[in-house]
Amino acid sequence: MAMGLIQGIARAMRRKRTSSLNILSSKRAPRDYYKGKNCKPTGFHTRKGGYVVQDEKLPNYVVPDLTDFKLKPYVSQCPREVKTAEATDAAK
Repeated sequence: MAMGLIQGIARAMRRKRTSSLNILSSKRAPRDYYKGKNCKPTGFHTRKGGYVVQDEKLPNYVVPDLTDFKLKPYVSQCPREVKTAEATDAAK
């Protein structure tokens, strides 16, 4: 009885990962299982094999007006050190 328990613990330690056994893939699932790529559908399939795109399902990006914005979109690879009064006060 104790020997079987010890063998079971040793067998569990020899496995690569226990969490990888719980991952469901299309190879471990039934034949009609389709996992997909975590994308939301933008329409539907018709009976004749076509696809209808619905406008309400398309993503809508709201971008603010940046005409008078002071900052530039470029970020330098080598930033310069800027000394401010707040930084020197906080260091003390």
